[in-house]
Order: sequence, then C-alpha cells, then structure tokens
Amino acid sequence: MTEDPFHEATLVARRYLTPGMIRLTFSGEGLKRFRSTGIPDEYIRLFFPDPATGELTLPTIDAEGRWAFPEERQRVRYSTYTVRRFDLARCELDVDLVVHDGGQASDWARDAELGERIVINNPRGLYARPDELERQILIADATGLPAVARILEQTPSQVSSRVFLEMADETHQQPLPDHPRASTTWFHLAHGDTDGSRLVDLLPLEQIDDGKTYLWAAAEKSVVRTLRAQSEELKQSGAERQKIVAYWAR
Repeated sequence: MTEDPFHEATLVARRYLTPGMIRLTFSGEGLKRFRSTGIPDEYIRLFFPDPATGELTLPTIDAEGRWAFPEERQRVRYSTYTVRRFDLARCELDVDLVVHDGGQASDWARDAELGERIVINNPRGLYARPDELERQILIADATGLPAVARILEQTPSQVSSRVFLEMADETHQQPLPDHPRASTTWFHLAHGDTDGSRLVDLLPLEQIDDGKTYLWAAAEKSVVRTLRAQSEELKQSGAERQKIVAYWAR
C-alpha cells in the first residue's frame, strides 16, 4: 500500500508558552496514519487555508517524490515546523511556533478557531549524533528552541550537552527538560535587534575539534552561514559530526 503523504488534522487547543511562542495541538482520525521518525528535530509542513476564501490547496507529488505546485503557487499556504510531541495512541500532535506580525502562519495560529482543519505531511529529521560521540553542542534562536527541547528529552543520560539559546528577552525563555549533564546559557537580543546575534561568537570559544563532539545548530540563514564557516575553520566539517540548518531568512 502506498504511504499517504498528507494527513488531515483539526486544531483542538492553543496556548501561549511565552509572549512570542504559541503551542498548537492538533488531533483527528487522519493522524492515525501519521508515523513519527523518532528523530528529535523532525519537522513537518503545516498546510493551512487561505483566510480570505477558506480554501486549502495542496501540492501534488510525482512518482519520484517531487512536489509539483499549481500555476498560482501562492494558493499553497504552508510553513515548516518541528514536531514537539506526537502521541499516536491519542492521535495528538503539538507544534510550537514563533509568532510575529505579518507572518501568514503566525497570523493563522493566533486567529484560527478551534475546530479548523489543516493538513500536514510526513515528517523528516536531520539530527544524527553518532553513538560514540558523548558530547554535543546545541545552538539555536527561538525558532530552534522546540527542537532543542526535544533533543534534550531524547539524549541519553551519559551524553553531555552544552546549550546556547538566543531569545528576544528573558520573557521568551522557557523551562527546558531536565538532563543530568546539560548546561544552558541564554542570550538576549539587544533591544530586540535581530541583526546582532551573539550566536556567531560561540564556536571559537568551544572545543569542537576534539573529534568527540557533535554540533547541532538552527538559526537565521546569515547566522548559519557564519557558523558553518567557523566550523570548517575549526575542522569540525565532517557531515557525521554536525548538522547546521537555516530555519528562516530575513
């Protein structure tokens, strides 16, 4: 039987975790066929309806698995998010998303009525720490926070984690899952300025060239570009020992 690439779900709960992040909970019979990869940073695309027409348009998928969009591509409205939690027994899925003015997904997240229908696709994950590496560095801005939280939940107790997170201010911080060998440093953007990220100052100060450290980072595209260049300079460029991903672009 061919795997169904899309799954319908219903918005059943919404709550603010911080002033800048909302948790949406989806449920429904359509999630019975959804299968988590088990990878902690797995992500999905959330397809939501046009607010003007209520129409929800999906891409088609060809025999090679490539997406094809209608001529009016803007009719397909979607954004990509980390799966924060999936409970198959309850057919529930949580997505934590950053909200900001002018974002089509965040506008929908704030305004949608409970009971509204959305569609998600099958998940994919990128985090892949080799078992022999028992130290990891996790770097993220607000968009990567849900993935960091889930990574910590699934990290074995013997693995040490150095976590660096950058938020708008202290009101945007969240409690992270307890882990016996994790330490976290929070940074705050100066006056909410997104142009002066301090995440680009971290790698030269950390020992990542010891062959024993896994590096995972998720942030804005220009920050990620700098982190990749620094990683290469510090000889941490092996694909099996790092995953540095741009979660958004200006």
